[in-house]
Formats: sequence, structure tokens, C-alpha cells
Amino acid sequence: MLLMKMETQTTEYKQQWDDKYLAYISGFANAQGGTIYVGINDKGEVVGISNAKYLLENLPNKAIQATGMVPDIEILCQDRKEYLAIHIKPSEQPVSCNGKYYMRSGSTLQELNGTALTDFLMRQTHTTWDMHIEPDATLDDIDPEAVRYFVNFAIDAQRLNESAKHESVEHILRNLKLINKQGQLTFAALMLFGKDIEDYCLSASFRIGRFGATQADLIFDDNIVCPLIRMPERVIQTLRSRYLIAPIKYEGLHRVESLEIPEDALREMICNSIVHKDFRGTFIQMRVWDDHIDLWNSGTFPPEITPENLMTSHESHPRNELIAKVFYLAGFIENWGRGYEKIKDAFAKENLQIPTFEQVRGGVLATIQREIFVALNKQSSGDVSTIDQINDQVKSLQLTENEKKVFFFIKEFDQVNGQDDQVNVQLTTGYIAQQLGLSYSTIKRVLRVLKQYNIVQRVGGDKTGYWQVKS
Repeated sequence: MLLMKMETQTTEYKQQWDDKYLAYISGFANAQGGTIYVGINDKGEVVGISNAKYLLENLPNKAIQATGMVPDIEILCQDRKEYLAIHIKPSEQPVSCNGKYYMRSGSTLQELNGTALTDFLMRQTHTTWDMHIEPDATLDDIDPEAVRYFVNFAIDAQRLNESAKHESVEHILRNLKLINKQGQLTFAALMLFGKDIEDYCLSASFRIGRFGATQADLIFDDNIVCPLIRMPERVIQTLRSRYLIAPIKYEGLHRVESLEIPEDALREMICNSIVHKDFRGTFIQMRVWDDHIDLWNSGTFPPEITPENLMTSHESHPRNELIAKVFYLAGFIENWGRGYEKIKDAFAKENLQIPTFEQVRGGVLATIQREIFVALNKQSSGDVSTIDQINDQVKSLQLTENEKKVFFFIKEFDQVNGQDDQVNVQLTTGYIAQQLGLSYSTIKRVLRVLKQYNIVQRVGGDKTGYWQVKS
């Protein structure tokens, strides 16, 4: 007679007992608990065992010696065939079997090693990487301005009282649980507010690259290193000035410059990549292509989250709890797992494709389509393939990094706003210098070179003219 259920996350069938199956006790205890049935084959048929009473008496001792646990064992009978049910409860503490740790995942048993084991042990002991102490660090390693930056945002978000403005840096860090009772700093404190975060984590940077046709075609890039609390704003500023377009429109007399990607949703994704990053891995990477953006951070989804349920309501499971708490208090992220729902809603409101999320290369990859940029390029050129032609032309000139930045800033600005005289008059040498964070003299020199290469031109006079890419 067949059983109604096949093997699942919480059930395992074994035709006969073997002591190596003690590992399943560890696996079930470290997951959701479960039951091992002995005397049932893989098809779910009760075949029975002849030594049920012997196992009933001896398995508890073997389980204690191997795992430290006492499972609940009972003898069952079907069609005069006896079989065992070994019930294992989930454990709040890590359970090993003869010194090794296992985890039940789906209908399989997995031995935990390396990073997976470290992550599991931290979850089971309710600790995260950012809670670890750096014994050699002192308050001198903390940037007071970064702390004040956080306090101002947290007060604006109504998650801290106004009185926090008058509290000392040490008092604020203690209230945030970023300093222990012995006065030692956590990694979270150093990552969030440290003067030089790379002193404690070489992979703490956020790297952005503008790519042409292939991975090998890197046009220009930026490496952002700063206290994590400041990083979302620094990344957004860099994207706005060098990588993304902000089509200008007028609502009545008001000029509006909205990014091609919904900014609140983009900020949420950037914050999530920081909060959920595995800081033992490599740096956060954002690749900006002509038609899409890839945002990748090391560290896979927690066991409770899958790409399928990510966009629905779910509990919040931050990889770095202390960093996440500070980002929440600053108003940068949600605290109830609603961040991805907000992303979905923001893109849907603008009638844009919702970003996709997947686990690849030991991390999480978010893919964002650049629909507005592609559409505007089609309008201006009639064929988006001309983008590749421009990129190839620039590559053949072997421009410097600053020359590339200036050229592509003018190109993308011109493609979006080239038909609007009210906008073009703003693309002056001073405006370009301001947006790219370079000196006026540097921009002036670069424009002279680009003009000599015959790829940009000045339209109009010195006072009223503007720069544009030359056809």
C-alpha cells in the first residue's frame, strides 16, 4: 500500500536502518524538524523491518552520542508490517553529528562547510557578521560628521528624537548597540561611520562601470569608498551626474529633472545591496549598459527568501542586522520586508518593466531595463544601433578617462534634450564641470581636445551657446 505523501522537506524514507542516517537527525534539527521513517522504500511503500523493537531500544543512545539529541521514536504497523517513525524537533542551537553539521534542504541532506557553515552558525546563535568586535579600533577611527549625517536623517524620518543632536558620538553608538560594554567597536560601527572603511574590509567599496558592446568594452568607471551611511547618496549623485539620464520636462513654470529610473526604487535597491552584502566577498558592482543595468552584491538570499516570493510580503531577514537597523532609523529602508514591494510599485506606476532578481555567482543580481534611455535614443537616431557606432568611434580615439566622461555626458544629455533650446543653453562648460565634479579648467581643456577630434562642437556664442556631439 502506498503512503499518501512522498519525501518532503520534513519527511525521509529509509528501507533499512544504517547508523550513517544519524546525520539526518542533525539535518532536520537544524532546519524545520521532521520525521525519518524506517521500513518504507523510496516509492513510499511500507516494506517493514524485522528489528523494530531493537532499534526502538538502541537508537536513542546512538542519537545522544552522535548528536546530543533524543528523538521521539515510535513503532507503527501497516498490513502487519512494522516500521519506525523517528520524530526530530527543530533546535534553537546548532546540532552536529559526530562533529559535522548538516541541513535539510528540500528533500535532500546537505553537509555544511565553509561560508555556508559560518552563516548557519551565526543564524543559529542569532549573530551576524557586523556584530563582531574589532579589538584594535577606537573612537578615533569614527568620523563624527558621518554620525551627525545619520542623526539628521533619522530625526527627519521621525525615528530619533531632536535631543539626539546634542548627544556625544559615543553615546549614539552605544544606543545603536555598535559599542559593547567594554567600549569595543563592532564592525558595523566601522563600516557605517569609519574614517577609512577599507582598513577593516577591502571589499567595502561600490564600483560603477559604463560599458559599451561587451564586458571588455569598459568606457569609464568609478570606485566609491566612504562610510556606508553616506554611500547611497554618493552612488545616486554619481549615477545622476555621469551614468544615467534625467529627461527635463516642465510642469507649468517648474522645471523637473527625474531620473530615467524611479529614484526611490533605485535608492532602495542600492541600500538593499549594501545591507545584504556579504562583506567577506567582493565589492558591490553596478554595470551600466546602453539598454540595461546590472546591480550585483555578494551573498545569496537567506533560506526563507526565494526570487519567486521576493516581491510579495515577507519577513525582513537582513544579513547585517546592525547595519540594517541604522539604515532603517535613517529612513533609508523599510523594516518589514516591504522594500521590494515598493520597488515593484514604483516601476509599475511609471509603466516600466519591473526589475528581475536572481542568484548568480554567489550573489544576488538585479537587472533593470533602461527603457526610457533606449526609447529616446530611437527617437533621436531612428536606430539604437548607432549607439554602438559612437562607442566604437570613441574607443578608437583612445580617450583619457576624463575625456570619455565629458564626451558621454554631452552625448547622453544631447540625446535626451537636444531639441529643447531652454535646456541646451544650460550645457555650458561650467555646468559640465559642476555635474562631473571636475574643475572648470579641466573641462575647458578636455572640450578643446574633443573639438580637435571633431566629435563635439560648440553651438552659439560664448555666453548663450552650448556643447553637443557632432554628427
